[in-house]
Amino acid sequence: MKIAQVSKEKNISLDGLRYYERIGLIPPVKRIKGGIREYSDEDLKWLDFMMEVRSAGVSIEPLIDYVRLCGGGFHTVPARRDLWVDECDLLEERILGLQETLAQMKSKVDHYDGMLKE
Repeated sequence: MKIAQVSKEKNISLDGLRYYERIGLIPPVKRIKGGIREYSDEDLKWLDFMMEVRSAGVSIEPLIDYVRLCGGGFHTVPARRDLWVDECDLLEERILGLQETLAQMKSKVDHYDGMLKE
C-alpha cells in the first residue's frame, strides 16, 4: 500500500507517516522504484499498534526503544518484556487517576441532581 493510501485510511498526514519512520517509531518501510514507500501488512500492523498505545498515553521514547529492541533479535526479549511491564504500570496509574476523576465528576452530577429535586 502506498503512503497516500495509508495516510487516508489511517487519518495520518503524509508528513506524520514520514516522521514516524524517521524517528524510529515504526521500522523502516520498504521502498520501491523511485524511492516510493510500499507499506506491507506487517508495516500496517506496526502502525496500528503504535497508534493504539500512543492513544493510551504511552510516550514516544519507549516506543522508539521498543522498535530498536525488536530489531535486535531474540536476546532483547527480556528488555522488551521489561519495557511493557513498566508501561503497563504507568497505564494502570493513569487509569486509577482517571477513575478518581470520574468519581468526582459523578459526585458533582449527583450533587446537582439533588439541587434540582429540591
